[in-house]
Amino acid sequence: MLVGAALAVYGLDQLSKYLVVTNLTEGEVVQVLGPVLQWQFVRNPGAAFSLASGMTWIFTILAAGVITFIVWFARRIHSIAWALVFGLLLGGVLGNLTDRLLREPSFGLGHVIDFISTPWMLPAIYNVADIAIVSSMVLFMILTIRGVGLDGTRESKRSDAARDAEAAGDAEATGGPAAPAPGAATADGADGAAAGEGKTPLAGTQLAAES
Repeated sequence: MLVGAALAVYGLDQLSKYLVVTNLTEGEVVQVLGPVLQWQFVRNPGAAFSLASGMTWIFTILAAGVITFIVWFARRIHSIAWALVFGLLLGGVLGNLTDRLLREPSFGLGHVIDFISTPWMLPAIYNVADIAIVSSMVLFMILTIRGVGLDGTRESKRSDAARDAEAAGDAEATGGPAAPAPGAATADGADGAAAGEGKTPLAGTQLAAES
């Protein structure tokens, strides 16, 4: 799931940027759904949504670090939801990092292609990679708030399982035959006493008869 999501995001991001560069004029605005959705081709030297435009090298290094971390951390993920989180993040970061490494003006300082404009919602212009990155952050917060672990289980269920395992371990540590219940021991003693008392008169009667 992680690899599939990353490849899907990366492929869609790079394809959309290719179509924008080859078909639109920089700065041109194309009305798609009026003021709701527009295409506007811009080159962004900064981060997502055109933030911090003078820090291109820093974002290039950070993106490489994020990708390295995800690749290293992926082996710990055993949940479809968490795999989707890191897959969206990986695909989005890879998409924008490709622009920074390979596009003008130079290696590592390339400008990211942005083209999606939704003036009614955001003043910034963004791309498919940005959408994937933001979506991964939203899903990350949802899973964290709900207490979903990397294995897909909820925090409450893991706590219950841990308590059950601890109780089972304590029972095994103090193993051996169970002590008889106090009531059972008293009953056994009473039966024995009654049996003993019953034998004494019978033995006396037999002796009297023989004499």
